[in-house]
Amino acid sequence: MILTKAQYDEIAQCLVSVPPTRQSLRKLKQRFPSQSQATLLSIFSQEYQKHIKRTHAKHHTSEAIESYYQRYLDGVGRNGAAPVLLELANEVDYAPSLMARIILERFLQEHKETPPSKSVINSMLRDPSQIPDGVLANQVYQCIVNDCCYGPLVDCIKHAIGHEHEVLLRDLLLEKNLSFLDEDQLRAKGYDKTPDFILQVPVAVEGHIIHWIESKASFGDECSHHAYLHDQFWSYWNR
Repeated sequence: MILTKAQYDEIAQCLVSVPPTRQSLRKLKQRFPSQSQATLLSIFSQEYQKHIKRTHAKHHTSEAIESYYQRYLDGVGRNGAAPVLLELANEVDYAPSLMARIILERFLQEHKETPPSKSVINSMLRDPSQIPDGVLANQVYQCIVNDCCYGPLVDCIKHAIGHEHEVLLRDLLLEKNLSFLDEDQLRAKGYDKTPDFILQVPVAVEGHIIHWIESKASFGDECSHHAYLHDQFWSYWNR
């Protein structure tokens, strides 16, 4: 189904006033029943990521970090089982996984002699059982599993969906008996940056000659099109 620019703008405008929760996504589906769940989720995620990028800096000032950390300590001091970090993230309108990273880094700075490396932080976020404080480990876990736009769990899901779409595309090319080279074959030939598939015999689609295909398992809004053109597509086109 083709989504018009007006329909997209209506969905994007609706997202301005809703928090990034699964409940909000269900409400969005009720309001726009003709759109698929996958389309709405992709737009939902992209719009929220734009919002996070716009507001990222204010959450990383030293004053903000100390305020969040103190509020975390006060909260778990009263009730360590309560979702203190998750509620704090929702209150200040910041992604739960990113809030968990801020508090984890601040905790490790206080309890370790040397600043934690990025790889150590990432490993603890992927597996909170590595965090040396049980209460914080539980708080971080709650943030990770309740974040539908950021975090290691979301990254795994996105990677799996991306791989699934590449497999579906390969199957379609084989079904149509089209001759192609995939990414692995192109790398073996010495290519550096490559699309997912290069057609060895170009085809015509709706009046356009298609030489290569790049699979993006996400909604193509203007912002993402511009970014992909700059980062990938123009170099493919020039070659």
